[in-house]
Amino acid sequence: MPTNKSNRRDFLRNTTGLLGISLTGIPFDFKKRKPLLSFSTLGCPDWSFADTVKFAKAHGYQGLEIRSIKRELDLPKCPEFSSPENIRSTCKLVADNGLQFADLGSSASLHYREGADREKSLDEARRFIDLAQEIKCPYIRVFPNDFPENQEKKETIDLIVKGLITLGEHAKGSNVRVLMESHGKVVRIEDIKTIMELSAGPNTGMVWDIVNMWSVTKEPPAEAYASLKKYIFHTHIKDLKMVNGKEEYFFLGKGETPILEAIHILEKGGYKGFYSWEWEKMWHPEIAEPEIALADFPLAMKKSFLK
Repeated sequence: MPTNKSNRRDFLRNTTGLLGISLTGIPFDFKKRKPLLSFSTLGCPDWSFADTVKFAKAHGYQGLEIRSIKRELDLPKCPEFSSPENIRSTCKLVADNGLQFADLGSSASLHYREGADREKSLDEARRFIDLAQEIKCPYIRVFPNDFPENQEKKETIDLIVKGLITLGEHAKGSNVRVLMESHGKVVRIEDIKTIMELSAGPNTGMVWDIVNMWSVTKEPPAEAYASLKKYIFHTHIKDLKMVNGKEEYFFLGKGETPILEAIHILEKGGYKGFYSWEWEKMWHPEIAEPEIALADFPLAMKKSFLK
């Protein structure tokens, strides 16, 4: 991955060249497929919201997945959403640039037993649902998120299911769906399918983070999709490989995960949601800068859809 100034210049020069290449003669029109592309703001933790919007428009994205703004994770506290007037201005900025909100990423986790941690998570998720409705964002994300050693697995699954049903009830009558991400220790097909079946409703569903699942279970994406297809409304796209015994993030198609296979499975299966690039710069400051990593994703997706 490009990490120094020289490599960055080379990357930007090559990117400019790629953008100018004519697709005449290629038997497939990328524009007709129109995959919806977004990126998580985890990838640009220090950018202003206005700069994030400007970048997304300039690089061919259609949406934004808001996880943080200037490192503030509690989105309702961000200035952009702190008053009705600010919300109107923020929504206008997004719409005027031809973008939409793809998802709001909360930190709510649903594996906790009754108590302060559980109530804090449920309260956060409720506030995110309310904000999503105000800004016409279709989804919020919550975590499952753990199978604690001091809890029976069935009890934890019941807690997660109960949390999703509770939040789905809060979202009832709105245009917001609460999506559980495949995340943490809840990444096996069987466990996720059980949770989704028991919590299924008009205001619940899931975020399929392909690599979160595969990196732990090695279960084939085709099996995951076949079991979970009807619950998938949003996806997280990332790539990685093991380097010296540790996971390292790479640009799309440069890692060793079956992420491109999963993308084609989604496309062939009629998936209509966003392919959201999750470049976790906020958690991993050593990885490539956002202006490089977020610019690469649309180009890599174009190449993938032309195969």
